[in-house]
Amino acid sequence: MRTPDQPVLRDIVLIGGGHSHVGVLKRFAMNPVPGVRLTLICRDTHTPYSGMLPGYVAGHYTYDDVHIDLSKLAEYAGARFYRDEAIGIDKDRKHVICRNRPDVPYDILSINIGSSPRVNDVEGASEYAVPVKPITGFNNRWLSLLSRIENHDGPLTVGVVGAGAGGVELTLAMQFRLQNELKQRGKDPDQLHFHLFDAADEILPTHNPKVREVFRKALSDRGVKVHLGSAVKKVEQGFLLTESGQNLQTDEVLWVTRAGGPAWLADTGLELDDGLFIRVRDTLQTENDDNIFAAGDIANVVNHPREKAGVFAVRQGRPLADNLRRVALGKTAKDFHPQKKWLALISTGNKFAVASRGDVQFAGSWVWRWKDWIDRRFMKKFTDLPPMEDDAKLPDTGAAQNAEEASQAISAVAMRCGGCGAKVGSTVLSRALGELKPIEREDIIIGLHAPDDAAVLRVPPGKAVVHTVDFFRAFIDDPYVFGQVAANHSLGDVFAMGAEAQSATAVATVPYGIESKVEDVVFQMMSGAVEVLNEAGCALVGGHTGEGKELALGFAVNGLIDPEEVMSKGGLRAGDVLILTKPIGTGTLFAAHARLAARGRWVDSALASMIQSNKLGAECLRRHGAKACTDVTGFGLLGHLVEMTRPSGVDAELDLSAIPVLPGAEETAAAGILSSLQPANIRLRRGIRDQEKWINHPRYPLIFDPQTAGGLLASVSADQAEACVRELKALGYPHTAIIGRVTAQDMAGAIEPISLKD
Repeated sequence: MRTPDQPVLRDIVLIGGGHSHVGVLKRFAMNPVPGVRLTLICRDTHTPYSGMLPGYVAGHYTYDDVHIDLSKLAEYAGARFYRDEAIGIDKDRKHVICRNRPDVPYDILSINIGSSPRVNDVEGASEYAVPVKPITGFNNRWLSLLSRIENHDGPLTVGVVGAGAGGVELTLAMQFRLQNELKQRGKDPDQLHFHLFDAADEILPTHNPKVREVFRKALSDRGVKVHLGSAVKKVEQGFLLTESGQNLQTDEVLWVTRAGGPAWLADTGLELDDGLFIRVRDTLQTENDDNIFAAGDIANVVNHPREKAGVFAVRQGRPLADNLRRVALGKTAKDFHPQKKWLALISTGNKFAVASRGDVQFAGSWVWRWKDWIDRRFMKKFTDLPPMEDDAKLPDTGAAQNAEEASQAISAVAMRCGGCGAKVGSTVLSRALGELKPIEREDIIIGLHAPDDAAVLRVPPGKAVVHTVDFFRAFIDDPYVFGQVAANHSLGDVFAMGAEAQSATAVATVPYGIESKVEDVVFQMMSGAVEVLNEAGCALVGGHTGEGKELALGFAVNGLIDPEEVMSKGGLRAGDVLILTKPIGTGTLFAAHARLAARGRWVDSALASMIQSNKLGAECLRRHGAKACTDVTGFGLLGHLVEMTRPSGVDAELDLSAIPVLPGAEETAAAGILSSLQPANIRLRRGIRDQEKWINHPRYPLIFDPQTAGGLLASVSADQAEACVRELKALGYPHTAIIGRVTAQDMAGAIEPISLKD
């Protein structure tokens, strides 16, 4: 993550990763505004380019060919990427309400969330039809249909509702792909039947008659039955019914019509049209709030109504970015007038396309090749990102809206007093922490919200205290998720010992900035942390927050344990089986993320693993008789295993092929992208017998990879291993695996305790 030298003065929050917003991110990356921070809120990490979606469905493109990696683009732009879904806007407080995280404050807001077919308008459609948007949901159903084709026998009927350009193009693309899949499997492609429905009397009603004629012929020649002039009134399992009384048996129903905005927009107070699209002026600002912009399909530019087409969202990217920049700097936004005629390139699935612009039409295979060139050139802008120069600038307060903000900004980058631990101001802290609700425990006598100087805890009779501490700087640009990971990481040592977490004391460093921005960072980060601590039954009882260049967080954690039931590193026994509960690879993946070399979905998988608690896993291991356990963290899998073998007086054998690995970790390690801690961990290679034999194995570098919030490495007796693994998987650790065994120590064991196999 990039740490700006400028204090943050203005927050621009982008809801949605549509075509306009990817343009905004790219333009701000190439020309950032000092003091202005971008935050992208989007449910999906990979956003599809609609122009290439039919080609993807037809099989001409891969998933990555047609998707822009928002995680990579946001990192490139220095923007924070919040993986969540916006479900509301509080205009008065200037907050975005999210589904799974605290509200996100904004100074300027932009909405580019596209539109979705209004399946709720037709009985049964929301339950039995598949809307083409959001495309992630459609893609999952499409992949499922492709999988079903492998074992399907007999007729297969697909109904597509909506005969505009999108519906016609999707129908032909799906038919082309599915027929090819059937042919490749030696099945009869004539068993596949497509039906296209629309209430209108014409297909492609917004295009000229010559274009419509080309597609009428294509649909007829390909055997697609077209049903016009009667709307679909009901969808049930296995059939759909039209208003004219036609009843068609179907295996799949796709919905590509009656698009509209999400229902939550109705409660925002923004001016909307009948379709729940946001009414905006020529500046792309909403009609009743100058600080909120909208673009793409979700926007209705009232003075220039246009078809819902991706070309307009793409074209709005530049004026939107320019106006966001202007308003952030206190300037007036400028009008943008979209073109009256536009070029539409519509494909027929079989590498043939039609160009349509006003009354002009031409078609051919060469048009598809032209479209392919245009589309690939567009995608290249967001996949081949030029290296950015490290262009540190002097403090700039141009985005400050008043003298007080400018004064705070100057203070934030000036020489700071390091006394008293460089504490964050008490007023900021009290506001940020006041909304936190740590759990209450009977054994916490004095905790977080008491005015005393320290927490006071009670140790129950017969219990011993486990105490541990961890601290590290942020590796991800989302303070809420970072807080979750930091708390989870810190709890790992307590759970690995078999203890119950009792209390945690936080130590945090937050970047310098104006009070409102510092307050939000503290609140977001500690909200994530408290959520994890509460789930673990661990009370946050106090802490210290200081100022620094980078965001960092750690916890001193107390746990309680029966002294007779400690799981220690010295408890390995010859004959035991080694079990690992989570995949490894976080070190190389986040090193790659910082270099824009990791796919967003790889980062998503790593974060999902890192925020998963080890609590249930540790309890399960104890039930199955584990005596030796550790959490895999900074020393890597090999380092922690060596730590276990030496006090236990045993050797161990690791099965490299059995070790669970996070998606993408082998690829980034093979590219030589490794954590900065890797060189220190590699020194432990001297503990491996015949290590020269294994240095070219693709998983060899990963056994040295330092982990953050990694899984548990434990040993259980061989007769308990399979049952233990089954239970761990049932508890939500799907990658749990037996990765080796414990052996008796031989003469070389003291120096080379680890042997490898494949």
